[in-house]
Amino acid sequence: MRYQEFDEKIEGLLAAMTLREKIGQLNQIPEPKTLEQAEAYKERIRRGEIGSIILASSATAGNEKQKNKGAAQEDGQQQKNAAQEDGQQQKNAAQEDGWQSNINTALRNELQRVAMEESPRHIPLIFGRDVIHGHHTVYPIPLAAAASFNGELVEKCYRNIAREAAAEGVHWAFAPMLDLSRDPRWGRIIEGPGEDPYVAQVMGQACIRGFQGEDLKEPDSLAACAKHYIGYGASEGGRDYHRTEIADYSLYNYYLPAFRAAVEAGAATVMSSFNDISGQPVTSGRKYLTDILRGQLGFEGFVVSDWAAVQMLIRFGVAGNRADCARLALHAGVDMDMVDGCYGENLEALVNCGQVPEEELDNAVRRILRIKFAKGLFDRPYCKMRRVDRAGHLADARTLAAESMVLLKNEGVLPLEKDVTVALLGPFVHEKRSLLGSWTLDYQIEDTKSLLEAMQEKLDREHILLSADETGLYDDSVQKAVKADVVLLALGESWEATGERRCLSDISLSAPQQAMIRRMKALGKKVVGIFFCGRPLAMEGVAEQLDAILYAWHSGTKTAEAVCDILFGDVVPSGKTAMTFPRRTGHIPLYYNVTSSGNFVNGYYGEELFPCYLDSVTSPAYPFGYGLSYTTFAYGPVTAEETCLSLGELEAGKRFRLAVTVENTGSFDGKEVVQLYIHDKIASRMRPLRELKAFQKPLIRRGEAAEIQFELGWADLGFYTEQGEYLVEPGSFDIYVGENCLTDNCISIEIL
Repeated sequence: MRYQEFDEKIEGLLAAMTLREKIGQLNQIPEPKTLEQAEAYKERIRRGEIGSIILASSATAGNEKQKNKGAAQEDGQQQKNAAQEDGQQQKNAAQEDGWQSNINTALRNELQRVAMEESPRHIPLIFGRDVIHGHHTVYPIPLAAAASFNGELVEKCYRNIAREAAAEGVHWAFAPMLDLSRDPRWGRIIEGPGEDPYVAQVMGQACIRGFQGEDLKEPDSLAACAKHYIGYGASEGGRDYHRTEIADYSLYNYYLPAFRAAVEAGAATVMSSFNDISGQPVTSGRKYLTDILRGQLGFEGFVVSDWAAVQMLIRFGVAGNRADCARLALHAGVDMDMVDGCYGENLEALVNCGQVPEEELDNAVRRILRIKFAKGLFDRPYCKMRRVDRAGHLADARTLAAESMVLLKNEGVLPLEKDVTVALLGPFVHEKRSLLGSWTLDYQIEDTKSLLEAMQEKLDREHILLSADETGLYDDSVQKAVKADVVLLALGESWEATGERRCLSDISLSAPQQAMIRRMKALGKKVVGIFFCGRPLAMEGVAEQLDAILYAWHSGTKTAEAVCDILFGDVVPSGKTAMTFPRRTGHIPLYYNVTSSGNFVNGYYGEELFPCYLDSVTSPAYPFGYGLSYTTFAYGPVTAEETCLSLGELEAGKRFRLAVTVENTGSFDGKEVVQLYIHDKIASRMRPLRELKAFQKPLIRRGEAAEIQFELGWADLGFYTEQGEYLVEPGSFDIYVGENCLTDNCISIEIL
């Protein structure tokens, strides 16, 4: 994204602004909770002391049970929208479509009117909100969406999300979260793309394109925010907010690629992370926010802190007071201070006494104004409610939910016939809220069906046997199971066990649910486990007891319908794991793109001559990229037009061209995620045994074959040094193309 077209206007504003007005642009505050607070905000806006409002009332609003109603809804009152022509109250077209907004657009417009008409420079406010994986229509949590391996569909769904949120006056979404993480104990694993840098790049760019559309100025677009920059997902022990140790080599090759791709996709903003990296808080880390993000990656938008993160520098032990916090964060490259007020309270004095150069302040203001101009806020500051295609959005939600679900096991049970009699048991038979996942503020629960309600659309009621006992441990549930052809167990974890500040020390399925599985299996019936989860669970002792496993995740508004579509064969499953499923919690971290070792201990790829643990097998329960279908696919050998190219040829743009034929040998049409991995066999640094570099997801008709073509070039075959220099070295590479990261379908190429 290029911002030079706004330079003249920005410089004109800067020249006219007072020091206090400049500082005001760097100040973001939470939405007002009362009418009195709203009036106080207006006075501050009139003085130019506020640049942004976050439409949330707490740091973890998306995890809270009560949906945020905001201010000025007390006693049913609404502020009049003075910006509307002829003083008419704005008509809420969305309400005519049957849903209610949690955002008080009338108050929002009134605050904007004060900024546009009564503040010194008439600079609009930018309104941000945690629009993470849906607005009124909720889509799969991002970890589940990554399992779809379908960037085009994800982009389409995030375009829908932008339209819904923008229709209610949101300018800016605090997403996508691009934190690479190898620890499913971490509650926020649900918000990210999993363990692989390439999947993170693809999904991150898809979300950004969806949010921002073809033109950020359009009223149905949102400014994206790539977060949390950087390393937050590496918190030790999966404990939220804890310290991280990341070597520069790992930083550049694992954690930075998704943010590099986000910058290339034109992400308007970046959010800095809470954590430190090897003793340096990111909030005060100029190396990370200025030298790398702006200097090396070329980011031109603005950086916002996470909630109250600037004042956290005191607890980190690098600042003695709030003034120190403001000085350190601004110098590091944090442009906007989210809610804690450190900038507003201290920067004026710091500039006046010479501790903060005014040029540093001016640069931050420039970056914020760039995005306000690019978003078109000066031309269209007010929210005009618009109808959206809710029916279309819900249909897309159902499609993405189905493509995100992973069939982990199937011993001839699925798909089910539509005259089958099922015993439907388990704690998620009637559940709705958990299907939506954590970090969703604006869901419409009435749009969400329970599994039972969705199944009643597929089967006659007499074919669904229910028990009042959801644990499956007592006689009533056993009697129902005995009468059924198949036992369907609705299992999983609550949405309250996932998300921010929702970490677990043990990711095993709960003991009562495990006992229920054993009880049902002992009856000699076919038992299908349907898992509604936010994270991968430890599968030892669980998977062995089930005849089929459908991992349905927390997949949003249309979770239940998508599950039933798959169970009854109306949709052929095509999801693949975007994160490794361990056998036991104690095996974490366990990830596929591991380097080798000096001894034979690599359990992931089956070496284990010297076992990692004496008490367990350390290979994954299900590896990265794994997922079954109702059909079968046969892979031909990998072929290449040329197997040798020189460094010079690669640098000049020549590429290795590879192909593989994939045949659908089963009885269903199906989509297959064809995955390409590389292994740099000998290099100056240890390289991963497998690295995903490309994938495609074609639909292949039964009895037909498709030739899948890939290209590998200069940008795919190198790595970054500890100094951030990109390096491609001569040598031999193994190229694997297959159904998951453990494929042995391989060809070797050579760089001369």
